[in-house]
Amino acid sequence: MQTHPHSCTHILRPSLSPLSRASTRSYSSEPTKEKNVPYAKTLKQDEGASIGPTKPLPRSADVVVIGGGSLGCQTVYHLAKMGMTNVVLLERDRLTAGTTWHTAGLLWQLRPSDVEVELLAHTRNVISKDLEEETGLHTGWIQNGGLFIASNKQRLDEYKRLMSLGKVYGIESHVLSPAETKDLYPLMNVNDLYGTLYVPKDGTMDPAGTCTTLTRAASARGATVIENCPVTGIKVHTDDLGVKRIKAVETAHGTIETPCVVNCAGVWATKLGDMAGVKVPLIAMHHAYVVTERIEGIQNMPNVRDHDASVYLRLQGDALSVGGYEQNPIFWDEVSDKFAFSLFDLDWDVFMQHIEGAINRVPVLEQTGIKSTVCGPESFTADHKPLMGEAPEVRGFFLGCGFNSAGMMLGGGCGRELAHWIIHGRPEKDMYGYDIRRFHNSLTDNNRWIRERSHESYAKNYSVVFPFDEPLASRNMRKDPFHQVLTEQGCVFQERHGWERPGWFNKDGPAPVLDYDYYGAYDINKNVNYKYNDLLGKEYTFGFPPHHDVIKSECLTCRHGVAVFDMSYFGKFYLTGPDAKKAADWLFTADVNKKPGSTVYTCMLNKRGGAEADLTVSRLEPGFFPVLPLPPGDAYYLAIGGGVAEHNWNHIRTVLQDEGFKCQLTDHSEDMGMISIQGPKSRDVLQEVLDTDLSNEAFPFSTHKVVSAAGHQVRAMRLSFVGELGWELHIPKGSCLPVYNAVMAAGAKHGIINSGYRAIDSLSIEKGYRHWHADLRPDDTPLEAGLAFTCKLKSSIPFQGRDKLEKQKQEGLSRRIVCFTIDEKEPMFGLEAIFRNGVPVGHLRRSDYGFFIDKTIGYGYIRNPDGGVVNNDFIKSGDFTLERMGVTYKAKAHLKSPFDPENKRVKGIYA
Repeated sequence: MQTHPHSCTHILRPSLSPLSRASTRSYSSEPTKEKNVPYAKTLKQDEGASIGPTKPLPRSADVVVIGGGSLGCQTVYHLAKMGMTNVVLLERDRLTAGTTWHTAGLLWQLRPSDVEVELLAHTRNVISKDLEEETGLHTGWIQNGGLFIASNKQRLDEYKRLMSLGKVYGIESHVLSPAETKDLYPLMNVNDLYGTLYVPKDGTMDPAGTCTTLTRAASARGATVIENCPVTGIKVHTDDLGVKRIKAVETAHGTIETPCVVNCAGVWATKLGDMAGVKVPLIAMHHAYVVTERIEGIQNMPNVRDHDASVYLRLQGDALSVGGYEQNPIFWDEVSDKFAFSLFDLDWDVFMQHIEGAINRVPVLEQTGIKSTVCGPESFTADHKPLMGEAPEVRGFFLGCGFNSAGMMLGGGCGRELAHWIIHGRPEKDMYGYDIRRFHNSLTDNNRWIRERSHESYAKNYSVVFPFDEPLASRNMRKDPFHQVLTEQGCVFQERHGWERPGWFNKDGPAPVLDYDYYGAYDINKNVNYKYNDLLGKEYTFGFPPHHDVIKSECLTCRHGVAVFDMSYFGKFYLTGPDAKKAADWLFTADVNKKPGSTVYTCMLNKRGGAEADLTVSRLEPGFFPVLPLPPGDAYYLAIGGGVAEHNWNHIRTVLQDEGFKCQLTDHSEDMGMISIQGPKSRDVLQEVLDTDLSNEAFPFSTHKVVSAAGHQVRAMRLSFVGELGWELHIPKGSCLPVYNAVMAAGAKHGIINSGYRAIDSLSIEKGYRHWHADLRPDDTPLEAGLAFTCKLKSSIPFQGRDKLEKQKQEGLSRRIVCFTIDEKEPMFGLEAIFRNGVPVGHLRRSDYGFFIDKTIGYGYIRNPDGGVVNNDFIKSGDFTLERMGVTYKAKAHLKSPFDPENKRVKGIYA
């Protein structure tokens, strides 16, 4: 029987004990009805319900943090620690009410993301060391270690990847055999194991102890923490430039004037967002665990995550807490304001799968009763990552919510980044993966998208993170004009920013993406004979995928002949208006004010000199283009990777507002398509389609023209993202298909093919072109990233971040990106450890197979372990190795791209 996603019925299973499977034995006839958390102290017990706020409200504050859970307490602590004392935390009930008080409180140090490893390390430091030193109080941290269970080869491969990454960060971890695991954890069944990953310094946090200590430390530095004070409204005003900004926070007990609000309200964050006109795309679900009776011999055992059974076993004194992630979680649609220290009834039908997984792993549980159940609300998001940063709708409204039951362990790291974001305008680390601007604005209030995606992310939370996985939920949200014709030609699409973009082309006919089936949960029929899903499943490997050869042929056809790439998902913006030239000078690192008709590859930086974006900027001729009439004056056309278009849009808008530039930024991403025709034969093909001379003299690299293509006006740009002779055609929506058909017809005799982004990834890494958010992030400067050529440092033109680059240039680079190749035919995907003379100096950010040079290529930033400068000599004089899953490979470091280092091919020079 399946429970309905909206219901919260309590179904009892007669004649089954809480921890027994169907068997002839019978223990009790009733699962427990006892509901309480396993903590000795929770803050609801403190003083009984007081009537009003615990302190008087100040008239004004620099920042008001709303919500006294893990994130609110960590944020106010870090703001105070960074010197901002006029800070207020408002909690509508008591601290930890809502979700934090019933958390399992686990902390695992290793995750398949370098940034998350750093965030977790900071939380661990704060909880286990900093707070105790500052306050003399113990937070309740217990370091009992963590054990990840692998019952298949892929899972063990993933753990070995984590172990290699851990070496870069000095995190001790060991891959154990089943026998070694049994020695460590005698009560465990190891018969079905491949191995385990043991991290001795993982542990468990205590919610009440942590939040109390955080707020004490913050109060000692001047912050004000006020409980029993619900927020009733948020005042927003519009400034002289038409920009919406935070003005005040309203409560029944008074109003606090403030320019900055931080939404740490957990499952209530959406309601708080509504008060200010801010979209907060998260959804509330029931999330549960059970607490067992006493188990002899369990004391001091590590916490366990059995990912394949989707279950965790947390040490709770001399008992265990058992929980996990099921395929059919219960949505909490009617989020109630009355729900503070409350719990739901546990739905045993939904929860029973965790029991079975737990008994399999620790068989003694079959004889153990359940003391209590803990089923509370938790907020989940579309990609199982938090929502952070300044909201696009209102300046001064920050998000710190949607933590997908990881709010305790990510709280310290994220609290520090949020504080930095608020004080300095940007976080210190690369927080793009958590930034609300990673989602396109058309999706953040789309309920179907939020619900389907959040369900899938929840159901897949314990799945192996494979390099080329794609979501099945809420697909086909944004389709470009070529979508249908490419589907018919076997296109296997990837989803980015809501767009469907070509991944690769399957030789066995169409593999369309179907409507989401919730993995068969909630009585929804599962999709059968689902070809797209089958193709994804075949890629669930850390080896080469089965269609490695298909991608190879797409790459080599581009290198030797000609290929067409549909890049329509790109962001396409126009920057116009009286201050457009001033704005372009300040925004872009390169000099984009060359003569009209020029196209320039450039970066945009934050105030610390970190790369917020890379893009191409074309200076337009005054006059008319089919998509829109241009006003007189300077005008620029910006083409930006589609997955990061929202982030770029908001970065530009924020800079324009902060600097007071009078210009317009208009978004025409949906009105235009874009195809890129690349390869040595691209000129032969396009010369038949375009009514203009395509010779090097008439149409040099890095220029653009409005031309006629098969009778349609298009903007042609001579650019390449793959390192070949080629052009991009930027085409008004209605002209896309006729132009595409003309290109394919002209290309037929030259063997033209469609190609996708998997080929672009390989071709671009081979050429050494950077991908933003992989090789180039907001915590990397262009100098470190080998992009000094994009910076107008020889001119006197000021630009944002210039002072930081000049200082860095003078002092020398303490880290920089390096290209590595290995001779073995082994795939790498990023996160592999880099060693120089046996000492870890960094990890690969991105890796792929280069088919033309026939080698695995990786790019990663390396540091000098002595803290010295990383110069050419340091790179040339080192013996480098890469570690993949615990195996070491001799690597060659390259100072230039191993493919076409003289840049001849983009200039059309083929020997």
